[in-house]
Amino acid sequence: SPFGLHSNGYSLVRKIIAKGKKDLSRHIPTLGRTLGDELLEPTRIYVKAVRPVLGHYRVKRVVRAMAHITGGGLPGNLPRVLPKGCQAIIKRDSWPTPPIFDLLAKWGPVAEEEMYRVFNMGIGFVLVVRPTFAQSILRQFKRLKQPAYPIGRVRRGPNKVVIE
Repeated sequence: SPFGLHSNGYSLVRKIIAKGKKDLSRHIPTLGRTLGDELLEPTRIYVKAVRPVLGHYRVKRVVRAMAHITGGGLPGNLPRVLPKGCQAIIKRDSWPTPPIFDLLAKWGPVAEEEMYRVFNMGIGFVLVVRPTFAQSILRQFKRLKQPAYPIGRVRRGPNKVVIE
């Protein structure tokens, strides 16, 4: 993962590593480095990419909500920033899942639903934006060299995240 686990889910990671007797110094080809180096990857800080976007679109109220995806993953964090009566529909294959998550799921084994509940699955920060501005915002993030993906939409419904 280019940005690591974001300091989340390490209790589960420790259990998986202990159970499987995984060697932290072993190079893992799918990671391109050792397991230990992957787990020590610092948490990404998004302010340098998000601040210019917020400033550019402030007058038009384009950015409706923001969520740092920490412990609890998308289902535990995104509902907190959604208005009452709204739910987020997330398309699970709309971004590349970093290989560490596939390895942890396999080694655990850990069910997909629990993976999404414990880890960020490669999405560390979410902006909820007006749909007509999404492509423009994605281009701005690209110029800032910040990977960004349109991962879903918001619709009326119970205040939760639905991953499809």
